[in-house]
Amino acid sequence: MLTVIFFAALIFVAWKMLVWGLKAAWGIAKILCFVILLPLLLVGIFFVGLIYLAIPILVIAGIAAMIGAVTA
Repeated sequence: MLTVIFFAALIFVAWKMLVWGLKAAWGIAKILCFVILLPLLLVGIFFVGLIYLAIPILVIAGIAAMIGAVTA
């Protein structure tokens, strides 16, 4: 009986660790996209000649960053 309880607890802990790991990976991916990929995308758009597209995206990202800094 103790073995069944142990395995049930083991499965529960393994599931919680898997969910926690997926949440952490998603958070890290969002940070990497915002910090690395967004500036590279904006520079690429700017150099291709789509300045009228890059400026509104930059303004929206700036407002989002300022709102995120105020609420944090």
